[in-house]
Amino acid sequence: MKRIRKHLLSNGETKLEPIDLRRKMCLNYLEYSNTTHACGKFDLPELLCSTTIFPDYIALYSEPGQYHRTPLTAVGFWQFDNVFDGIDGIYNAIYYSDKKLLKYYRQRFAGVHLFFTPDYSQFGDVDLIEQLMRLKKARIVGLWFALELHAVVIPFITVPTVATLDYALNGLEHCHVVAFSTKGYVRNLEERNSLKEIIRRTVDTLELDAIVVYDVCKDNRAINDIFSYAKQRDIEIIVPMNTLKLRNMTRAEERSKRERY
Repeated sequence: MKRIRKHLLSNGETKLEPIDLRRKMCLNYLEYSNTTHACGKFDLPELLCSTTIFPDYIALYSEPGQYHRTPLTAVGFWQFDNVFDGIDGIYNAIYYSDKKLLKYYRQRFAGVHLFFTPDYSQFGDVDLIEQLMRLKKARIVGLWFALELHAVVIPFITVPTVATLDYALNGLEHCHVVAFSTKGYVRNLEERNSLKEIIRRTVDTLELDAIVVYDVCKDNRAINDIFSYAKQRDIEIIVPMNTLKLRNMTRAEERSKRERY
């Protein structure tokens, strides 16, 4: 996306200079989306993930001190959006090709080899355009992780309703590994059943080998229930440790000791 313009020099001569229209029109994200396919009726960028190397620990975006807790620590974004998606957020850094910000994020994530696509929040009562934009942002950031940091990127599946899976899975057709989060779905039966249906539909749509789960419960009883359909189809369920899960497990163990004595 370049054009040529004539530039008048001080000596009266003219010089041809390229005009970078991509930058002028704030279409910098095309540098990444143009490396892959546009899928479905909404042209969502395709992501691929067939990794056989899985995280054993998940550090949240706001925990840079945990990014290298283990060699296989993955960075995830299961926090309020303003923590990682403010004015100086990573998507805006990409969108505006902000060199200073992009340098900051390269340094922040230096040495991290595993990422989940960001959890840009989805809500059933928000307009479709906003929902699609948030899906697109997650894909673009995922591509940036893969292309700029040479990292393994596991797509995180998040949708406001089961019906939105009709487009939310577009571009993930060749993924064999995806991620889910159970946070906020365990105690409420309606929410839990909704997540189970979303997982069932995802399993029936994609040819999955494994699902990585962000879970903060003190044990895996909820995991066994929520992912029972996937397990029945021989899909490996991987539940890495994380700060909140470790805290809840420790508290439960301490409570159990006090009750015994």
